[in-house]
Amino acid sequence: MLSDLGNAYAKRLGLVFTLPHDLREVYAKFGLDVPAHNGDDSWQLPLPTRIVVDRDGTIRAIDADPDYTRRPEPSATLDVLANL
Repeated sequence: MLSDLGNAYAKRLGLVFTLPHDLREVYAKFGLDVPAHNGDDSWQLPLPTRIVVDRDGTIRAIDADPDYTRRPEPSATLDVLANL
């Protein structure tokens, strides 16, 4: 698991997007304060991503999708881990 303060690592991987102004208003109406959560006023969010890296630093699996509702099944992650 990775905690990525300021989305620094996600930015290096090209996995960050900036919320457009119309969505910022929608998020605010739902009480989602992205700037407060991020600690800056960038309005940037990372793409939901799963990266499995082995002990040698080799990427064994990666899933990134701009649609946050499409996530890899946990069983798929367990399968990748079992084959390391």
